[in-house]
Amino acid sequence: MCIGVMGTALASPLYPLYQEVWSLSPSNVAQLYIAYMVAALATLMFLGRLSDRYGFMPVLRAGVIFVTLGITLSAVAWNPASFTVSRVMLGLASGMIVPSSSLGLAQLSKGSNSQRVAATISLTLAFGFGLGPLVGGLIAQWTPYPLISAYVPSIALGVLAIYTLFRLKINTPRSLAPTPGWRQWLPALSLPASPLTRPYLIGSLAAFSAFGMFSMYASLAPSFMDKMVPWHGPAVSGLSIGVILFLSAAFQFAARPWATKRVVIWGLLSLMLANVLLMLNTTTTSPLLFASSVLTTSLGHGLCNLGGITVVNKVAPPHQRSSLLSTYLIIAYLGSILPVLGMGWLADHIGLTQALLVFCVCIGLLTGSLAVLAQRTPVIAVSQA
Repeated sequence: MCIGVMGTALASPLYPLYQEVWSLSPSNVAQLYIAYMVAALATLMFLGRLSDRYGFMPVLRAGVIFVTLGITLSAVAWNPASFTVSRVMLGLASGMIVPSSSLGLAQLSKGSNSQRVAATISLTLAFGFGLGPLVGGLIAQWTPYPLISAYVPSIALGVLAIYTLFRLKINTPRSLAPTPGWRQWLPALSLPASPLTRPYLIGSLAAFSAFGMFSMYASLAPSFMDKMVPWHGPAVSGLSIGVILFLSAAFQFAARPWATKRVVIWGLLSLMLANVLLMLNTTTTSPLLFASSVLTTSLGHGLCNLGGITVVNKVAPPHQRSSLLSTYLIIAYLGSILPVLGMGWLADHIGLTQALLVFCVCIGLLTGSLAVLAQRTPVIAVSQA
Protein backbone atom coordinates (compact mmCIF):
# COMPACT_ATOMS: atom_id res chain seq x y z
CA MET A 1 0.00 0.00 0.00
CA CYS A 2 2.70 2.46 1.02
CA ILE A 3 4.92 1.89 -2.03
CA GLY A 4 1.95 1.92 -4.38
CA VAL A 5 0.49 5.24 -3.27
CA MET A 6 3.98 6.76 -2.96
CA GLY A 7 4.44 6.27 -6.68
CA THR A 8 1.06 7.71 -7.58
CA ALA A 9 1.64 10.95 -5.60
CA LEU A 10 5.26 11.53 -6.57
CA ALA A 11 4.67 13.94 -9.47
CA SER A 12 2.94 16.67 -7.42
CA PRO A 13 5.98 18.93 -6.80
CA LEU A 14 7.14 18.44 -10.39
CA TYR A 15 4.15 20.11 -12.06
CA PRO A 16 5.80 23.58 -12.22
CA LEU A 17 8.73 21.96 -14.05
CA TYR A 18 6.39 20.29 -16.53
CA GLN A 19 4.51 23.59 -16.82
CA GLU A 20 7.74 25.36 -17.81
CA VAL A 21 9.05 22.66 -20.15
CA TRP A 22 5.76 22.11 -21.99
CA SER A 23 4.30 25.66 -21.63
CA LEU A 24 1.20 24.48 -19.75
CA SER A 25 -1.63 26.66 -18.39
CA PRO A 26 -3.09 26.12 -14.89
CA SER A 27 -6.03 24.22 -16.38
CA ASN A 28 -3.59 21.95 -18.27
CA VAL A 29 -1.82 21.15 -14.99
CA ALA A 30 -5.17 20.42 -13.35
CA GLN A 31 -6.10 18.13 -16.25
CA LEU A 32 -2.85 16.17 -15.90
CA TYR A 33 -3.57 15.63 -12.22
CA ILE A 34 -7.21 14.80 -12.85
CA ALA A 35 -6.34 12.20 -15.52
CA TYR A 36 -4.95 10.14 -12.66
CA MET A 37 -7.99 10.71 -10.45
CA VAL A 38 -10.50 9.91 -13.23
CA ALA A 39 -8.69 6.63 -13.97
CA ALA A 40 -8.67 5.75 -10.26
CA LEU A 41 -12.36 6.60 -10.00
CA ALA A 42 -13.27 4.50 -13.05
CA THR A 43 -11.30 1.58 -11.63
CA LEU A 44 -13.16 1.80 -8.33
CA MET A 45 -16.50 1.96 -10.14
CA PHE A 46 -16.02 -0.86 -12.63
CA LEU A 47 -13.39 -3.05 -10.93
CA GLY A 48 -14.39 -2.44 -7.32
CA ARG A 49 -15.46 -6.04 -6.72
CA LEU A 50 -12.32 -7.73 -8.07
CA SER A 51 -10.96 -8.36 -4.57
CA ASP A 52 -14.28 -9.94 -3.54
CA ARG A 53 -14.17 -12.31 -6.53
CA TYR A 54 -10.49 -13.23 -6.73
CA GLY A 55 -9.06 -12.32 -3.31
CA PHE A 56 -7.08 -9.23 -2.43
CA MET A 57 -3.59 -10.58 -3.18
CA PRO A 58 -3.94 -11.13 -6.97
CA VAL A 59 -5.47 -7.66 -7.34
CA LEU A 60 -2.74 -6.09 -5.19
CA ARG A 61 -0.02 -7.77 -7.26
CA ALA A 62 -1.55 -6.48 -10.50
CA GLY A 63 -1.87 -2.98 -9.01
CA VAL A 64 1.79 -2.83 -7.99
CA ILE A 65 2.85 -3.99 -11.47
CA PHE A 66 0.75 -1.22 -13.04
CA VAL A 67 2.11 1.44 -10.68
CA THR A 68 5.71 0.45 -11.48
CA LEU A 69 5.03 0.58 -15.22
CA GLY A 70 3.25 3.92 -14.84
CA ILE A 71 6.13 5.47 -12.88
CA THR A 72 8.61 4.23 -15.49
CA LEU A 73 6.56 5.82 -18.29
CA SER A 74 6.36 9.08 -16.28
CA ALA A 75 10.16 9.14 -16.10
CA VAL A 76 10.54 8.88 -19.89
CA ALA A 77 7.46 10.96 -20.86
CA TRP A 78 8.29 13.22 -23.82
CA ASN A 79 5.11 15.32 -24.10
CA PRO A 80 1.81 15.97 -22.27
CA ALA A 81 0.07 13.10 -24.08
CA SER A 82 2.61 10.48 -23.00
CA PHE A 83 2.58 11.85 -19.45
CA THR A 84 -1.22 11.67 -19.43
CA VAL A 85 -1.03 7.99 -20.37
CA SER A 86 1.32 7.39 -17.45
CA ARG A 87 -1.08 9.21 -15.12
CA VAL A 88 -3.96 7.04 -16.33
CA MET A 89 -1.88 3.93 -15.61
CA LEU A 90 -1.12 5.23 -12.13
CA GLY A 91 -4.81 5.95 -11.55
CA LEU A 92 -5.69 2.41 -12.59
CA ALA A 93 -3.03 1.11 -10.21
CA SER A 94 -4.27 3.27 -7.33
CA GLY A 95 -7.85 2.12 -7.87
CA MET A 96 -6.65 -1.47 -7.49
CA ILE A 97 -4.10 -1.01 -4.70
CA VAL A 98 -6.09 1.07 -2.20
CA PRO A 99 -9.22 -1.12 -1.88
CA SER A 100 -7.39 -4.45 -2.21
CA SER A 101 -4.73 -3.60 0.38
CA SER A 102 -7.37 -2.07 2.67
CA LEU A 103 -9.46 -5.23 2.40
CA GLY A 104 -6.37 -7.35 2.97
CA LEU A 105 -5.43 -5.45 6.13
CA ALA A 106 -9.00 -5.79 7.41
CA GLN A 107 -9.01 -9.55 6.74
CA LEU A 108 -5.57 -10.12 8.26
CA SER A 109 -6.63 -8.10 11.33
CA LYS A 110 -9.82 -10.11 11.84
CA GLY A 111 -11.13 -9.69 15.36
CA SER A 112 -9.35 -6.39 15.97
CA ASN A 113 -11.13 -3.17 16.92
CA SER A 114 -12.53 -1.50 13.78
CA GLN A 115 -11.13 1.92 14.71
CA ARG A 116 -7.65 0.43 15.11
CA VAL A 117 -7.87 -1.21 11.67
CA ALA A 118 -9.14 2.05 10.17
CA ALA A 119 -6.27 3.97 11.77
CA THR A 120 -3.74 1.49 10.34
CA ILE A 121 -5.19 1.91 6.84
CA SER A 122 -5.37 5.71 7.04
CA LEU A 123 -1.89 6.05 8.55
CA THR A 124 -0.34 3.86 5.88
CA LEU A 125 -2.09 5.76 3.08
CA ALA A 126 -1.12 9.14 4.52
CA PHE A 127 2.51 8.10 5.00
CA GLY A 128 2.79 6.71 1.47
CA PHE A 129 1.11 9.69 -0.19
CA GLY A 130 3.37 12.05 1.81
CA LEU A 131 6.58 10.16 1.11
CA GLY A 132 6.11 10.39 -2.67
CA PRO A 133 6.13 14.19 -3.13
CA LEU A 134 8.71 14.67 -0.36
CA VAL A 135 11.26 12.31 -1.93
CA GLY A 136 10.43 13.43 -5.47
CA GLY A 137 10.73 17.12 -4.59
CA LEU A 138 14.03 16.76 -2.75
CA ILE A 139 15.60 14.75 -5.56
CA ALA A 140 14.27 17.11 -8.25
CA GLN A 141 15.63 20.17 -6.41
CA TRP A 142 19.27 19.07 -6.32
CA THR A 143 19.92 16.47 -9.02
CA PRO A 144 20.36 16.77 -12.79
CA TYR A 145 17.53 15.69 -15.09
CA PRO A 146 14.93 16.12 -12.30
CA LEU A 147 12.01 14.87 -14.38
CA ILE A 148 13.80 11.53 -14.66
CA SER A 149 15.83 11.17 -11.46
CA ALA A 150 12.86 11.97 -9.18
CA TYR A 151 11.17 8.71 -10.21
CA VAL A 152 14.14 6.35 -9.74
CA PRO A 153 13.55 5.47 -6.03
CA SER A 154 9.89 4.61 -6.65
CA ILE A 155 10.77 2.43 -9.64
CA ALA A 156 13.28 0.50 -7.51
CA LEU A 157 10.79 0.12 -4.64
CA GLY A 158 8.09 -0.99 -7.09
CA VAL A 159 10.31 -3.78 -8.42
CA LEU A 160 11.07 -4.85 -4.84
CA ALA A 161 7.36 -4.86 -3.97
CA ILE A 162 6.50 -6.98 -7.02
CA TYR A 163 9.17 -9.52 -6.07
CA THR A 164 7.99 -9.61 -2.44
CA LEU A 165 4.29 -9.97 -3.22
CA PHE A 166 4.91 -12.91 -5.54
CA ARG A 167 7.03 -14.59 -2.88
CA LEU A 168 4.26 -14.33 -0.26
CA LYS A 169 1.81 -17.21 0.02
CA ILE A 170 -1.35 -15.96 1.75
CA ASN A 171 -4.81 -17.50 1.66
CA THR A 172 -7.09 -14.74 0.34
CA PRO A 173 -10.76 -15.57 0.99
CA ARG A 174 -13.41 -14.54 -1.54
CA SER A 175 -16.83 -13.24 -0.60
CA LEU A 176 -18.20 -13.51 -4.16
CA ALA A 177 -17.76 -16.30 -6.70
CA PRO A 178 -16.42 -15.23 -10.14
CA THR A 179 -19.33 -14.92 -12.56
CA PRO A 180 -19.26 -14.83 -16.36
CA GLY A 181 -20.75 -12.04 -18.46
CA TRP A 182 -20.49 -8.28 -18.67
CA ARG A 183 -22.73 -7.59 -15.66
CA GLN A 184 -19.90 -8.42 -13.26
CA TRP A 185 -18.15 -5.23 -14.43
CA LEU A 186 -21.02 -2.88 -13.60
CA PRO A 187 -20.31 -0.31 -10.85
CA ALA A 188 -20.37 -1.84 -7.36
CA LEU A 189 -22.12 0.98 -5.51
CA SER A 190 -24.26 0.66 -2.42
CA LEU A 191 -25.46 2.46 0.69
CA PRO A 192 -25.96 1.05 4.20
CA ALA A 193 -29.34 0.46 5.78
CA SER A 194 -31.52 3.53 6.20
CA PRO A 195 -30.70 4.52 9.81
CA LEU A 196 -26.98 4.46 8.95
CA THR A 197 -27.16 6.28 5.59
CA ARG A 198 -26.83 9.77 7.08
CA PRO A 199 -23.61 9.19 9.08
CA TYR A 200 -22.18 7.23 6.15
CA LEU A 201 -22.79 10.11 3.75
CA ILE A 202 -21.41 12.67 6.23
CA GLY A 203 -18.26 10.57 6.61
CA SER A 204 -17.97 10.18 2.84
CA LEU A 205 -18.44 13.92 2.19
CA ALA A 206 -15.89 14.68 4.90
CA ALA A 207 -13.44 12.57 2.90
CA PHE A 208 -14.60 14.41 -0.27
CA SER A 209 -13.57 17.70 1.39
CA ALA A 210 -10.26 16.32 2.67
CA PHE A 211 -9.35 14.88 -0.73
CA GLY A 212 -10.32 18.18 -2.38
CA MET A 213 -8.04 20.19 -0.10
CA PHE A 214 -5.13 17.83 -0.57
CA SER A 215 -5.59 17.70 -4.34
CA MET A 216 -5.55 21.49 -4.51
CA TYR A 217 -2.18 21.49 -2.73
CA ALA A 218 -0.89 18.58 -4.82
CA SER A 219 -1.81 20.01 -8.22
CA LEU A 220 -2.03 23.81 -8.14
CA ALA A 221 -0.37 24.89 -4.87
CA PRO A 222 3.15 24.72 -6.39
CA SER A 223 1.97 27.38 -8.87
CA PHE A 224 0.59 29.84 -6.31
CA MET A 225 3.06 29.19 -3.45
CA ASP A 226 5.61 31.50 -5.09
CA LYS A 227 3.40 34.41 -4.03
CA MET A 228 2.88 33.18 -0.48
CA VAL A 229 6.33 32.10 0.73
CA PRO A 230 9.85 33.44 0.04
CA TRP A 231 11.26 30.03 -0.87
CA HIS A 232 10.83 28.31 -4.23
CA GLY A 233 11.40 25.03 -6.04
CA PRO A 234 10.10 21.45 -6.03
CA ALA A 235 11.68 20.73 -2.64
CA VAL A 236 9.55 23.46 -1.04
CA SER A 237 6.26 22.36 -2.62
CA GLY A 238 7.12 18.68 -2.10
CA LEU A 239 7.92 19.37 1.54
CA SER A 240 4.65 21.26 2.09
CA ILE A 241 2.64 18.42 0.51
CA GLY A 242 4.60 15.82 2.46
CA VAL A 243 4.19 17.75 5.71
CA ILE A 244 0.40 17.82 5.24
CA LEU A 245 0.29 14.05 4.97
CA PHE A 246 2.90 13.24 7.62
CA LEU A 247 1.12 15.51 10.10
CA SER A 248 -2.16 13.99 8.94
CA ALA A 249 -0.79 10.57 9.89
CA ALA A 250 0.39 11.89 13.26
CA PHE A 251 -2.99 13.47 14.02
CA GLN A 252 -4.76 10.24 13.06
CA PHE A 253 -2.52 8.29 15.43
CA ALA A 254 -3.22 10.73 18.26
CA ALA A 255 -6.98 10.71 17.60
CA ARG A 256 -7.42 6.93 17.68
CA PRO A 257 -8.99 6.91 21.20
CA TRP A 258 -11.50 9.63 20.26
CA ALA A 259 -15.14 8.87 19.57
CA THR A 260 -15.89 8.75 15.85
CA LYS A 261 -18.38 11.62 15.97
CA ARG A 262 -15.84 13.87 17.67
CA VAL A 263 -13.20 12.94 15.07
CA VAL A 264 -15.47 13.86 12.16
CA ILE A 265 -16.69 17.17 13.65
CA TRP A 266 -13.23 18.44 14.57
CA GLY A 267 -11.89 17.35 11.17
CA LEU A 268 -14.57 19.33 9.34
CA LEU A 269 -14.07 22.42 11.52
CA SER A 270 -10.31 22.25 10.93
CA LEU A 271 -10.78 22.18 7.15
CA MET A 272 -13.12 25.15 7.38
CA LEU A 273 -10.50 27.09 9.36
CA ALA A 274 -7.77 26.07 6.90
CA ASN A 275 -9.73 27.63 4.04
CA VAL A 276 -10.24 30.86 6.00
CA LEU A 277 -6.50 31.08 6.72
CA LEU A 278 -5.63 30.39 3.09
CA MET A 279 -7.99 33.15 1.96
CA LEU A 280 -6.37 35.61 4.37
CA ASN A 281 -2.93 34.61 3.12
CA THR A 282 -3.78 35.64 -0.45
CA THR A 283 -3.68 39.28 0.75
CA THR A 284 -1.03 39.16 3.50
CA THR A 285 1.42 36.66 1.90
CA SER A 286 2.64 35.68 5.36
CA PRO A 287 4.77 32.51 5.67
CA LEU A 288 3.45 32.09 9.23
CA LEU A 289 -0.16 32.28 8.05
CA PHE A 290 0.59 29.83 5.26
CA ALA A 291 2.19 27.45 7.78
CA SER A 292 -0.92 27.77 9.96
CA SER A 293 -3.10 26.86 6.96
CA VAL A 294 -0.93 23.82 6.23
CA LEU A 295 -1.17 22.76 9.89
CA THR A 296 -4.96 23.03 10.05
CA THR A 297 -5.28 21.33 6.65
CA SER A 298 -3.20 18.45 8.02
CA LEU A 299 -5.41 18.18 11.09
CA GLY A 300 -8.61 18.30 9.03
CA HIS A 301 -7.29 15.86 6.44
CA GLY A 302 -6.24 13.35 9.07
CA LEU A 303 -9.38 13.50 11.18
CA CYS A 304 -11.80 13.46 8.21
CA ASN A 305 -10.11 10.45 6.66
CA LEU A 306 -9.89 8.60 9.97
CA GLY A 307 -13.50 9.41 10.78
CA GLY A 308 -14.75 8.50 7.33
CA ILE A 309 -13.08 5.10 7.10
CA THR A 310 -14.13 4.31 10.70
CA VAL A 311 -17.76 5.05 9.82
CA VAL A 312 -17.48 2.66 6.84
CA ASN A 313 -16.07 -0.10 9.05
CA LYS A 314 -18.82 0.45 11.63
CA VAL A 315 -21.81 0.43 9.28
CA ALA A 316 -20.67 -2.22 6.78
CA PRO A 317 -21.77 -5.85 7.23
CA PRO A 318 -19.20 -8.38 5.92
CA HIS A 319 -21.05 -9.07 2.66
CA GLN A 320 -21.27 -5.33 1.86
CA ARG A 321 -17.90 -4.10 3.09
CA SER A 322 -16.16 -4.03 -0.29
CA SER A 323 -18.97 -2.22 -2.11
CA LEU A 324 -19.42 0.33 0.70
CA LEU A 325 -15.66 0.93 0.76
CA SER A 326 -15.68 1.42 -3.02
CA THR A 327 -18.62 3.84 -2.80
CA TYR A 328 -16.83 5.77 -0.04
CA LEU A 329 -13.64 5.96 -2.10
CA ILE A 330 -15.57 7.04 -5.21
CA ILE A 331 -17.13 9.95 -3.30
CA ALA A 332 -13.70 10.83 -1.87
CA TYR A 333 -12.03 10.69 -5.29
CA LEU A 334 -14.71 12.95 -6.76
CA GLY A 335 -13.43 15.47 -4.21
CA SER A 336 -10.04 15.20 -5.89
CA ILE A 337 -11.54 15.82 -9.33
CA LEU A 338 -14.42 18.29 -9.32
CA PRO A 339 -13.07 21.13 -7.12
CA VAL A 340 -9.60 21.06 -8.73
CA LEU A 341 -11.03 20.89 -12.25
CA GLY A 342 -13.26 23.87 -11.48
CA MET A 343 -10.38 25.80 -9.91
CA GLY A 344 -8.13 25.14 -12.93
CA TRP A 345 -10.84 26.34 -15.32
CA LEU A 346 -11.47 29.46 -13.23
CA ALA A 347 -7.73 30.19 -13.03
CA ASP A 348 -7.56 30.47 -16.83
CA HIS A 349 -10.43 32.98 -16.85
CA ILE A 350 -10.13 35.08 -13.67
CA GLY A 351 -6.61 34.33 -12.44
CA LEU A 352 -5.17 31.81 -10.02
CA THR A 353 -5.59 33.97 -6.91
CA GLN A 354 -9.28 34.67 -7.53
CA ALA A 355 -9.88 31.00 -8.38
CA LEU A 356 -8.25 30.03 -5.07
CA LEU A 357 -10.63 32.36 -3.21
CA VAL A 358 -13.67 30.76 -4.88
CA PHE A 359 -12.33 27.30 -4.01
CA CYS A 360 -11.82 28.27 -0.35
CA VAL A 361 -15.30 29.77 -0.03
CA CYS A 362 -16.98 26.66 -1.49
CA ILE A 363 -15.03 24.10 0.57
CA GLY A 364 -15.32 26.26 3.69
CA LEU A 365 -19.12 26.43 3.38
CA LEU A 366 -19.35 22.69 2.68
CA THR A 367 -17.24 21.65 5.67
CA GLY A 368 -19.01 24.08 8.01
CA SER A 369 -22.43 22.76 6.97
CA LEU A 370 -21.31 19.15 7.37
CA ALA A 371 -19.97 19.89 10.85
CA VAL A 372 -23.41 21.18 11.88
CA LEU A 373 -25.09 18.09 10.41
CA ALA A 374 -22.60 15.79 12.12
CA GLN A 375 -23.29 17.46 15.47
CA ARG A 376 -27.02 16.82 15.01
CA THR A 377 -26.57 13.18 13.94
CA PRO A 378 -27.02 10.44 16.59
CA VAL A 379 -24.05 8.29 17.48
CA ILE A 380 -23.82 5.08 15.42
CA ALA A 381 -25.26 2.35 17.63
CA VAL A 382 -23.66 -0.74 16.06
CA SER A 383 -21.04 -3.21 17.19
CA GLN A 384 -17.44 -2.67 16.08
CA ALA A 385 -16.93 -6.38 15.66
